[in-house]
Amino acid sequence: MTCKEAKELVKGRLGDKRYRHTLNVKKMAVALAERWGADPEKAALAALLHDSAKELSRAELLQIFHDNAIIANNAAQRPAPVWHGLAAAILCQTRWGVSDPEILSAIRCHTTGKKGMSLLDKIIYMADMTSDERDFPGVEELRKLEFEDLDKALCTALEQSLQFVKDGGKPVDPESLAALEDVRSSIAHRT
Repeated sequence: MTCKEAKELVKGRLGDKRYRHTLNVKKMAVALAERWGADPEKAALAALLHDSAKELSRAELLQIFHDNAIIANNAAQRPAPVWHGLAAAILCQTRWGVSDPEILSAIRCHTTGKKGMSLLDKIIYMADMTSDERDFPGVEELRKLEFEDLDKALCTALEQSLQFVKDGGKPVDPESLAALEDVRSSIAHRT
């Protein structure tokens, strides 16, 4: 799938606000890829597709997991707010011809992070969190930090995201806790 094809696909699947967000994530992902030496085309494609399942109903998401049980890997047991990333990766792989494991991983973990995140995983996670329309307290500092130290930015973003989930009384995804522990360890072991 090309970026042009992905753009057309998501334009037809998303409302105007979510589509604008997607274009903003693409812009940030490409800038971060260029800054950190990742492939800008892969970053653009992952960014365009990251929310491609965001506006599907709960029933549709569960059906995707049911129909693709082996690659869904118990996705339905995870907190519902993270389902769209898992479903998007499944749709990319099974229906839209995306076979690059780096792109699929970045789409899959863009809301949660995970242990052992690749450079592209980190870029898509951060681009989603710091895209132009985001205006939460601390976003400007994150935007600056992600161009200075991607791991420190990721650590801060994961901490903020986990706190937001906890403050809302929602269940925390274990993948997010694993991601935070992993990136903290990575930062601590730098010299």
